Amino acid sequence: MIADYDKVHLFGLMGENRFLQAGHRESTFELDGVKASSVICYDIRFPEWVRTLMATGARVLFVVAEWPKKRVPQWEILLRARAVENQAFVVAVNRVGQGVLDDFSGHSLVIDPLGNVILQAPDNQEGVFSVDIDLSEVEKVRGHIPVFADRKPELYH
Repeated sequence: MIADYDKVHLFGLMGENRFLQAGHRESTFELDGVKASSVICYDIRFPEWVRTLMATGARVLFVVAEWPKKRVPQWEILLRARAVENQAFVVAVNRVGQGVLDDFSGHSLVIDPLGNVILQAPDNQEGVFSVDIDLSEVEKVRGHIPVFADRKPELYH
């Protein structure tokens, strides 16, 4: 096992708080010498949580989700926003198939630090997909627009 993580933000709309207990810690780890973080599903709707994780120097954010087909446009927008605002790669996998309440179409993505989709898995198809990423892009983007250095967290309440 590389890392473990308990979802911090439970999805009230689906009643997760009735049968799950929220996590209370971050998941930041090294994978082949690369600092990374991970979140689960609804956690991506909380940019301040993702920023906290990425401010540790993480260069890749891994997202595992069960995001329904009807909200896939939001899924992609949120993932691209997290990539841009944190100047990092986002690797996001999503469930495929029919659930009890929803249909899940996948739409797994790899997004670069500028928010460009560099891999989109075919919708409604399970599989293993790969793409090469150039981790030096993270440093290039962060050097060009130094948002981490320019932050003023003492003003953020």
